[in-house]
Amino acid sequence: MENKPENFIEQIIQEDLASGFDSKDLRFRFPPEPNGYLHIGHAKAIGLNFGLGQKYNASVNLRFDDTNPEKEEVEYVKAIKEDVLWLGFNWDKVTYSSDNFQQLYEWAILLIKKGNAYVDSQTSEQMAEQKGSPTMVGKNSPFRNRDVEENLTIFTEMKNGEHKEGVHVLRAKIDMSHPNMLMRDPIIYRVLNKPHHRTSTEWKIYPMYDWAHGQCDYIEQISHSLCSLEFKPHRDLYEWFIESIKPETQNLSVLPKQREFARLNLSYTIMSKRKLAVLVEKGLVDGWDDPRMPTISGLRRRGYTPKSIREFINKVGVAKRDNVIDVSLLEFCVREDLNKEADRKMVVLDPVKLTITNYPESKTEELESEDNPEKDIIKKRTIPFNRHLYIEREDFKEEANRKFFRLTIDKEVRLKSAYIIKGTGVVKDTSGNIVEILCEYDPKSKSGSGTEESLRKVKGTLHWVTQKDSINITVNSYDRLFKEEAPGSNEKADFIEDINPDSLKVIQAKAEPSLRHASPGTTFQFQRKGYFTVDKKTKANHIVFNKTVGLRDSWSKKKSS
Repeated sequence: MENKPENFIEQIIQEDLASGFDSKDLRFRFPPEPNGYLHIGHAKAIGLNFGLGQKYNASVNLRFDDTNPEKEEVEYVKAIKEDVLWLGFNWDKVTYSSDNFQQLYEWAILLIKKGNAYVDSQTSEQMAEQKGSPTMVGKNSPFRNRDVEENLTIFTEMKNGEHKEGVHVLRAKIDMSHPNMLMRDPIIYRVLNKPHHRTSTEWKIYPMYDWAHGQCDYIEQISHSLCSLEFKPHRDLYEWFIESIKPETQNLSVLPKQREFARLNLSYTIMSKRKLAVLVEKGLVDGWDDPRMPTISGLRRRGYTPKSIREFINKVGVAKRDNVIDVSLLEFCVREDLNKEADRKMVVLDPVKLTITNYPESKTEELESEDNPEKDIIKKRTIPFNRHLYIEREDFKEEANRKFFRLTIDKEVRLKSAYIIKGTGVVKDTSGNIVEILCEYDPKSKSGSGTEESLRKVKGTLHWVTQKDSINITVNSYDRLFKEEAPGSNEKADFIEDINPDSLKVIQAKAEPSLRHASPGTTFQFQRKGYFTVDKKTKANHIVFNKTVGLRDSWSKKKSS
């Protein structure tokens, strides 16, 4: 990671330092709006800003851009803090745009007095029509030349709650013919008679994002304000607003510099908080932390690790142009991490009975098996073994070709950490379905015994559990939440139509007894199947696992078949 070439943001910072900018004045921020849960796209911005803080030993603020009381909640503030900390980052200060409501209001008064802002009393439709288009200049509002005193009077009345929503707005007086549409007298304040999660009913007017964001950067003395590419057209406005109040702020020495980077887009994934909120509101998912959701809390519940997400962000890098990253890269990163960290367990997801006919009926023995061969210190656990087992239904065929390396009649396979067995027959129900597989074992072939028989090479190894000692568990087997690579790309259709109807399958499985006391949030490798994490809804009598990721990328095979 340290040897990676500098990204273009780091190059900008290095150029600034080389030009005389004092490294002690470097300061960054991560500024989410608390109107939903953070998703994997935000993880990129988190990694970038906090990563720069670590690299340059600079402070990083966590700032909540809370200027819209209609959609913001304390719940989201709490969740965002938890997500940032869980990812392994910490902030210098927690700040809020609402901390600066009074200052922003006073600066708006200043703009009015300088003739740089006015109260517009037109409808939103009228203002939109007058803005023109990229190829046609806009028209001035009939209220653009209101005198200063009248503007101040109405704006004060707006603040005091004397006007209804939509009657008046405060606009910056810039240029209705500006080639950048955002510079055509943008709205600074609107009336909103809604309580705020921090200021309650104190304010009846609220600043627009463009007015609040840059000024808050300025107040906090942020040196480099990093945002995604969609805000590039906003840079002119960002700089105009700061310049407009600069003469009154001699105590603020650092002028923030806005620079833009490509946002993170993932295949088969929705990155819009608004659309994710729709999934939650309509009950199409189990809340914001549903393991199929791309939210950080959803990924955490599914079993993704902070390390795997940070590594993913590192591999994606910081680009100047938007692109779509294949979600399989994220899955690769978590698979790599869990392979080293997760203990191995035997779980049969689709059980069928197996009887070892020549194994003593009354005998039970304890066999040893490795917890994780990838760890430096290899620990072992004991697993009960007897005559009556469960194996995966797909691991047996009555008749099979030479490429089938699992159990069949007259063919040998090894039971993991146990014995070599050979299929001898089956028991079927009246419909012809196999309900029991019969086999014989070689008593001298016990794994690890060192006998000649135990060293015999067989091509297949199967996992298993005993019928008597296994425990019942519920497994949530997840697939992609959306069946389309670019969900919602069809503008004529609702993005909900792209939901994969098979994104969740609930399985009743049999597990080795050591999983009886597995605690929520713990991840295991179910041998030969994948990585699974104990869900938060697990209870003593109802153990629930979420599938984190398979051992291999099965999706690419599915697509090509």
